Amino acid sequence: MKPIQKILIANRGEIAVRVIRTAKKMGIKTVAVYSDPDAQSLFVRSADEAFSLGGTDARSSYLNVEKVIQACMETGADAVHPGYGFLSENTDFAKKLEKQGIRFIGPKPHSIEAMGDKIGSRLLVAKNGVPVVPGYEGASQEMSVFKKEAEKIGYPIMAKASAGGGGKGMRRINTPEELEPGILSAKRESLSAFGDDRILLEKYITNPRHVEFQIFGDSQGNIIHLHERDCSLQRRHQKVVEETPAPSYNSDLKTKMSQAAVMAAKAVQYEGAGTVEFILGESGEFYFLEMNTRLQVEHPVTEMTTGLDLVEWQIRVCQGEPLPQLQTPPQKGHALEVRIYAEDPKEGFLPSTGKIHHLSFPKRDYLRIDSGVVSGSEITMFYDPMIAKMIVWGEDRITAIHRLIECLSETIVFGPKTNLQFLQKLVSAKEFAEGKVSTHYIADHEPALLANNTKEELKLAFAGAFFTSKESSNPWLSETT
Repeated sequence: MKPIQKILIANRGEIAVRVIRTAKKMGIKTVAVYSDPDAQSLFVRSADEAFSLGGTDARSSYLNVEKVIQACMETGADAVHPGYGFLSENTDFAKKLEKQGIRFIGPKPHSIEAMGDKIGSRLLVAKNGVPVVPGYEGASQEMSVFKKEAEKIGYPIMAKASAGGGGKGMRRINTPEELEPGILSAKRESLSAFGDDRILLEKYITNPRHVEFQIFGDSQGNIIHLHERDCSLQRRHQKVVEETPAPSYNSDLKTKMSQAAVMAAKAVQYEGAGTVEFILGESGEFYFLEMNTRLQVEHPVTEMTTGLDLVEWQIRVCQGEPLPQLQTPPQKGHALEVRIYAEDPKEGFLPSTGKIHHLSFPKRDYLRIDSGVVSGSEITMFYDPMIAKMIVWGEDRITAIHRLIECLSETIVFGPKTNLQFLQKLVSAKEFAEGKVSTHYIADHEPALLANNTKEELKLAFAGAFFTSKESSNPWLSETT
């Protein structure tokens, strides 16, 4: 297959900057597409070319399939990298690109379609030997059927949007009295977010952890995993902290889960980067949650512990090349990622808009910053208010946590309010250091996490950590994005 000459990045912000970085390293030209509010953004200035989509909100720009394809035609881009979010899991978009002879740097449309339907994907992976949470995914959406099936499953249960993801269209239902209002609420949100109000029911697993596996496949039929990530610290089903290797986790369990992840990917003849997500119970039982058919926000922790460039792997696979490695590579050390947002934790984490007058991060050989903003950038109301992803590496988990606390404390943002102190409190918690958290840890401890603390108090909260500063040969540790 002919090598890719020019990649259009159908995204914005830090992931667009991230893709441009690897493309430049590979000698591939890049095109940024942008909306009116993003005209002066870092990712636009970083690309070789830029094409205006017009509009202000996502629907009139980054989610407009026809405009993005027109940009490809006018700039001569022969491939599109969708990043994550926006059109990254849009089957119609992938098919239209294919029809125009433009390569989609991602899985084939049939894989996106199969895993995009939560009901269909559950049935598919279960058929292929992957454990799924007990539940109901039948065709009937009648309330009487939901009531009968809920009794069979047993409370508490989770109502989930069939077409959804990202925490939208999900409701925990604890009693029969909560069933009807919970399902109707989930249906409304699902219809608004995805244009589809179908709901499935699942048994709610108490004190669960969220563990996912990075998988990669190629057009020759090779599929491997690149280790797990623990994403248990979440707020309203949105990941807040991600790390690898997963804490409190044994090799036998990892073997079983990694095999299940690869089986799920093989069920759809998967090509490219994907993530198979599981719910892990207190007794070691695990169940398929979903498969994200794209690169994940948290992919840097995998890169930091393996030394790989997953975007480069995506591009090579898209060019028809076999996987650069056909065996799971070893991991070195431990990596954690947090997402720094312009938001006000004291006001329900509402986005905080405005100009970033000054932004600076500490410089360390074990620190990586992925960001799409700089001093002078504007946080607008139109898009996700992420300022940066902070990723740190350590020889072991305790070292990595200590380094993360230090780096957060030395980060400076003048302008919008941020979640910096909230993140410091969170990763300083004793339960986190011990690896004893679940997906509802933040909800259970929110008042304490939102209390004001001095820098000294935050340090004392993690007095048991120790600090080392050995050099590493990992290529991601010597530079930042």
